[in-house]
Amino acid sequence: MALNPDLRAALATLAATPHLLVALDFDGTLAPLVERAEDARALPASGTALRALAALPGTTTALISGRALDSLRVVAEPPEDMMMIGSHGAETWTGPDGAPLALTPEQAGLLARAVDVVERTIAAHPGTRIEFKPAGVVLHTRTATDDVADSAVAAARAGLEDLADLSITDGKRVLEISVIKADKGQGLALLRETTGATAVLFAGDDVTDEHALRTLLPDDVGIRVGPGGTAARFTVASPEDFSEVLSELVSLRTQVHPAN
Repeated sequence: MALNPDLRAALATLAATPHLLVALDFDGTLAPLVERAEDARALPASGTALRALAALPGTTTALISGRALDSLRVVAEPPEDMMMIGSHGAETWTGPDGAPLALTPEQAGLLARAVDVVERTIAAHPGTRIEFKPAGVVLHTRTATDDVADSAVAAARAGLEDLADLSITDGKRVLEISVIKADKGQGLALLRETTGATAVLFAGDDVTDEHALRTLLPDDVGIRVGPGGTAARFTVASPEDFSEVLSELVSLRTQVHPAN
């Protein structure tokens, strides 16, 4: 991919910031989308670039994902000190001193009722499946036919109508249900504050990433990976193209802040 000149210029400006935060979605951004979520892995070029960025002075790397943190650790294989936001902002990992997620009894009861709705939905819709998260449950429809997927989402939404205080979000062939109202924008704000970043690169491919993209400041760079309406200043077509963006950022940042 020939890098967009405007994007390269924005990366060059970003690379000169004193403390850079590179916070990235995983599925569809660092890793191509796959039918089985557990099979996803970051593209080698992206993984190499992210490790190189993490080794540079004044540079923090982080992952902001819809996955639960335990799932994200398995597929992303992050270094122990990498900050992570999981479950669309409901789970955070900023270091070993951070408190684990704990639900109130009311939240736990609400989650159990939501799980029951999704379990009944997948039982009636072949090709759909369920994913359990610490603060939520997910209906996956990627392996179902389009008509079955549409019917499953409609059935799940209908079953959840009477359950108040749920956060329900449509993603790429998923319906995310959480008992904690959080999003990636809130997660990115936490990372920015925790690291003291002077500028941020954020990239994502799904509607849930738009929450983070809409929080970016003038000195930040937002990138949408793949098609779709977006608040990002820049778009690239695929995770493979985004690998080139990361490699370019490594080169530019190294010139300004060489590794020790």
